[in-house]
Amino acid sequence: MGASVGGQPQPPWVSLATGADHTCAAELSRVEGVAGHGLTGYRRGVPVILHADMDAFYASVEQRDRPELRGRAVIVGGTSSRGVVTAASYEARRFGVRSAMPTVQARALCPDAVFLHGDMAKYRRVSAEIRRIFTTISPDVEPLSLDEAFIDITASQRLLGPPLAIGRLLRDRVRAATGLTVSVGIGPGKMVAKIASDLAKPDGLLEVPADRVAAFLHPLPAWRLWGVGPVTEAALARAGITTIGQLAARPAAELAPFVGGAAADHLVRLACGQDARVVEPDLAAKSYGEEGTFAADARHDRRVREAIIGHADAVARRLRHDCVRGRVVVLKLKLAERLGPGKFRLLTRRVTLPEPTDDGKTISDAALRLWERHRPRLAVRLVGVSAAGIVGDAPEQLGLFAAGAHLRHAALNRALDAIVGRFGMQSIGRGDAGRSEKGLTTRLKRGE
Repeated sequence: MGASVGGQPQPPWVSLATGADHTCAAELSRVEGVAGHGLTGYRRGVPVILHADMDAFYASVEQRDRPELRGRAVIVGGTSSRGVVTAASYEARRFGVRSAMPTVQARALCPDAVFLHGDMAKYRRVSAEIRRIFTTISPDVEPLSLDEAFIDITASQRLLGPPLAIGRLLRDRVRAATGLTVSVGIGPGKMVAKIASDLAKPDGLLEVPADRVAAFLHPLPAWRLWGVGPVTEAALARAGITTIGQLAARPAAELAPFVGGAAADHLVRLACGQDARVVEPDLAAKSYGEEGTFAADARHDRRVREAIIGHADAVARRLRHDCVRGRVVVLKLKLAERLGPGKFRLLTRRVTLPEPTDDGKTISDAALRLWERHRPRLAVRLVGVSAAGIVGDAPEQLGLFAAGAHLRHAALNRALDAIVGRFGMQSIGRGDAGRSEKGLTTRLKRGE
């Protein structure tokens, strides 16, 4: 093996330049790398995609804002017995703590860690600031979540210089404006850029030029490819494949009996570095959803109904904020039936409305009808409501009386939105609306 990127040993095709930088009172290593040696290579017409991923985002924000937490293991997420880890500082990760891990397990691994419930409003503000910084190097930014995004920097090279210089500039700007670190991967496609940023963590920069994609990918384990989870990884292993290079060398027809024909074709293309997806800055949301876990399994009809109404109102506010409406209402129920470690039976039911809506009562009425029709015998662990079939806010042709009712609902909703906008989410709501515990999320939630 060769040098190290972000503290991880790397194959010899990675050449590095290292230096040092400081933020707040803590010293941070600054690692930069280019896959291979010599001049970088991008053919004319080949895109250059950058993937930016904030390092331990929520935990890093807390360490930035609370100096007494710096250097300590910090875990942000649900603090109840049913909570999960949303972010763990690198001090906590040394003990094996990872995102999405049950909080109970994290406490067992790292009992001396500082556990914080977190502050979503603060994290969203910081995320918005970071996204504005991303747009200073290119207008073509596709946010994936609150803490990561793809950025097409193909055209930016004329103004800002070669890809590695742009990556360095972005990291410098994020650090100067926020005091936080971001790991950056650069490549000719989304997948390669994402893998590069993962390998560069924490606080690193790794570029994979187009003419070195094969040399970069082939030594890596097959699970690095998008879409290769534990089940697919096991299927590939049965076919004698453990690395991306082995996968690229096998005809898709030989893999089809193990993973299916369509998946085999797709995986072989990715293993060969073929990823034609483009950065989509204005990618429209396909659905708007809210969900939450009950502190204790809900066995009474009223608790579930109250949570459904509360989620429906929150979804409707976000729809109105974005001037869109939904035609399909989806009810999600996670039941108190354990299927395996951390896995529970999940039910989803949906209904198509006569016309699209952004009204909370209309959404909750539809979701409640689904609940009444499909109510399970088992207790409910989690409930969620979402609106899909998203369309623009063009007015429908309504009858005289229907139009009057619509206008009254719209006026009421505008008044509620104004109160919530001024005094916060908890300031007002329907009397029959309740709440289940909403955990932290890094998902980008439209309309917030």
